[in-house]
Amino acid sequence: MKKRVLILTFGILLCFNLSCSDDLDTEPIVQLTLEELLASDPNAVEGLVSRLYASFALSGPSGPSSSDIVSPDAGEGAFLRAIINLQDFTADAMKNRWGDDGLDQLTTTSNWDRNNKFFRLFYDRAYYTIPQCNNFLQALEIADFPDEENIAAETRFLRALAYYNIIDVFGKGVLATEENLGQSEPLPEASRLELFNYVESELLAIEPVISETSNYGRANRYVVDMLLAKLYINAEVYTGTARWNDAATYVNKVITEGPYSLDNNFVRMFSLDNNTSPEIIFPLLAESVSSQSFGNTTYMVNGSLSADTMPLAQFGATQGWTGHRSSKGWYGLFGDSAEDLASSNDVRASLFWTDGHNFEMTDYRTWTDGFPVTKFRNTNSDGSGNAVDFSGTDFPFYRLSDAYLMYAELALRGATGTTTSEALGYVNDVRTRSNADAITMSDLTMDFIIDERARELNFEGHRRSDLIRFNMFTGGNYIWPWKGGSEQGTSIPDSYNLFPIPATALQANPNLTQNPDF
Repeated sequence: MKKRVLILTFGILLCFNLSCSDDLDTEPIVQLTLEELLASDPNAVEGLVSRLYASFALSGPSGPSSSDIVSPDAGEGAFLRAIINLQDFTADAMKNRWGDDGLDQLTTTSNWDRNNKFFRLFYDRAYYTIPQCNNFLQALEIADFPDEENIAAETRFLRALAYYNIIDVFGKGVLATEENLGQSEPLPEASRLELFNYVESELLAIEPVISETSNYGRANRYVVDMLLAKLYINAEVYTGTARWNDAATYVNKVITEGPYSLDNNFVRMFSLDNNTSPEIIFPLLAESVSSQSFGNTTYMVNGSLSADTMPLAQFGATQGWTGHRSSKGWYGLFGDSAEDLASSNDVRASLFWTDGHNFEMTDYRTWTDGFPVTKFRNTNSDGSGNAVDFSGTDFPFYRLSDAYLMYAELALRGATGTTTSEALGYVNDVRTRSNADAITMSDLTMDFIIDERARELNFEGHRRSDLIRFNMFTGGNYIWPWKGGSEQGTSIPDSYNLFPIPATALQANPNLTQNPDF
């Protein structure tokens, strides 16, 4: 049993009033108002904060079949599942064969439209979390309890994280805060720049006051720094103005001031005992008994396994959903055949199941075309553990090697506070940890960095955003299998750098407008 702070499925749904999507109307299941609850029991604040964190890890408060948002399948409405669907399936890394009501559109990066349920589920998840945070912050103003300033800072971070993802995938939305909580009129549309400025101001305000240390699974100053670095490294995409220097400032804080170090066991970070890893900066918690979910790493573990071709118990699972395989857009970076992967010294090359599978993905609907990924598993890093239905492996949302590779990218972009010599050292630290060969300065190029990010970070929800930042997602600069619906891949329009605003959101709020060409 992991010894850590578990996610509490706290049985209180926070009420809110937001004119964004009718699907988000939620009734309280207790009669006490939030203010009355905190006044009567100040200790309830910890459970309520845990519930806010749970919005990023679970689908709902009452087990795997419950959902905070309207969803035909509760697990589909979970934040992590949406991140993997929209970031990795739409890019070169992962492909899914199920074809469920819009999943083909993601896997083939084609035929996107406003009615795709996966766009709606992600939008609704974000705009479920944001009003919860707003309501809680408003209540905190009239309640007294220990560590009040830090609790408020954590809540503002979680709200900023939800908004960050709206900025990244939709490019606009509405700006709902505790200041307009309860407003009956539909909120005005907020542009990408307006949302960017809001998230930036929130993170800069809480960065000096949030605690430098935290319980496992909770935000601290370095988690805030990491989100600021992510915001700034993508600023040119989001606002049209590069902020490389600002990104370097906060990456440096994570690297030089934070208490993190590279894990000498790469596999541990994706195993059941990853709560002992010194590298994970911010995890999304999972637990196989009391906080079960079809939307956390269960989706990644079970979805990548099949009893037809793989030994489920070896990866701590009782179910294989026969769904996800990577394409050669990922494993092709380690070699041109299964034999190349098998002979590689790089530990990361070994995290593909090649037996009975084809290197080429001639048909993304055929399970044996492409290699399933065994990066995430529900066993300990030494292979011990019992096979169970739900994964207890935490998801490493932010980790140090990402910061190292961000530093290297920023050094190549000429950011102040960085040097290419230190960047080379960080990149080689990442590579040698996995037994990959060290590189020389002549190898350190932007092309190398985007490939190394794929080798190191794929199936971790970064890929689409990375490719957009490197101008490799749309157009024909970079082609991968099944891009644009073609087996060999084809160019896609620049409008695909954003997702369509869901039809339900447009219907609920007439102030919202659709993204171009959707």
